[in-house]
Amino acid sequence: MNLSEWKTQLGGGKLSRAMTSLYGNAMAAQHAAARYNQLLDMFVRRFGSAAGACAALFSAPGRVEVGGNHTDHNHGRVLAAAINLDTIAVAEPVAEPRVTIWSEGYEAPFVVDADEGAPRRDEQGTSQSLIRGVAAWLSANGHRVGGFRACVASQVAVGSGLSSSAAFEVLVGTIFNHFYNDGRVAPSAIAIAGRHAENHFFGKPSGLMDQMTSAVGGFVTIDFADPARPQVRQVNCDLSASGLALVVTNTGGSHADLTPHYAAIPNEMKAVARAMGAETLRDVSTDAFHARIGDLRTAVGDRALLRALHFFGDNARVVEQVTALEAGDLPRFLALLIESGRSSWMHLQNCYVPGAADQGLALALALSEEILRGRGAWRVHGGGFAGTILAFVPESLLHRYTACMDGVFGAGAAQILHVRSVGATVLQP
Repeated sequence: MNLSEWKTQLGGGKLSRAMTSLYGNAMAAQHAAARYNQLLDMFVRRFGSAAGACAALFSAPGRVEVGGNHTDHNHGRVLAAAINLDTIAVAEPVAEPRVTIWSEGYEAPFVVDADEGAPRRDEQGTSQSLIRGVAAWLSANGHRVGGFRACVASQVAVGSGLSSSAAFEVLVGTIFNHFYNDGRVAPSAIAIAGRHAENHFFGKPSGLMDQMTSAVGGFVTIDFADPARPQVRQVNCDLSASGLALVVTNTGGSHADLTPHYAAIPNEMKAVARAMGAETLRDVSTDAFHARIGDLRTAVGDRALLRALHFFGDNARVVEQVTALEAGDLPRFLALLIESGRSSWMHLQNCYVPGAADQGLALALALSEEILRGRGAWRVHGGGFAGTILAFVPESLLHRYTACMDGVFGAGAAQILHVRSVGATVLQP
């Protein structure tokens, strides 16, 4: 469709059912329609009034981590969920193999020749590297790529802990899939293309959880026992009638000086594994580990042992969380989420920086426990040390909870989210 036809579809409510499935309710769908309309206008400004004759609309969601905190790097299990915050695009194919993307908030476009698939040192750490990396993986694995021009906008803020980079990578892969592969590339393959781009072109050694959750949608559990062939499946559950809201609170704090703290977690876990004659903790039996804790103290230190205890506990908890969700046992699921969070605090020790006076994450978790004890659940979200916490909040406590978080950490710190059942998609009229 052309841009005028898309505006008619959006304005006439003909996309309301599709929009409601993506964004949760009619009011959110109306807000989303306004976002797409603004992007259509941006497309005209950036590419001219003659552009957009064969345009399509795309969406890729962000994600929250629900279970398996810092387990994937030791080949463990994780549980994550796609959310209603997303990265969206208006795009159309072009004849030349050049990708041109104008992203809201940037003063210049991202321009990449899709048929030039080698990593470029001067692009490391940039959006161009992600576009090039996705195209390179798809091309190398038998899929077609070509040029397109697009305008992109995102609710998944950079640094929010909700995986903005993965949403962008998956969005780009979905655009290539729609325009050049008739939608035949599987969501899992698009996710792998995104991880490849992030690892080998952008220069960040991320796992696959973020991309896979954005591509697949809903609750997703991943087992990384074989990291080359992770086992991925969507968890069959529906929390829409649970009376619980999903709230992510940004407690602030800079991640700039935290790299050594993040790196120490997988390094110490793997040090325990090596002391046990293995490469990762997934290759070590829990019983064998417990039998040697006394001997291991001298070799690896107490904190490494505590972090190993967290790995073994959280790796098993993911299976229990999935079982509880699929059985509709919400109290058990919430109890397991709290257990996981407490293990992160006590064993993993990623809820504050040792010796730092700024302990926003720990404060947010303590306040959450005061308000939600016996009624909801709370835990550190993502890498930890600074940033965000995750909570499941009963609707009867939602105003009190968000008012408390906003009062302590600033207006808008608490975001009310919904689990989105649909992964990356092209909107259909």
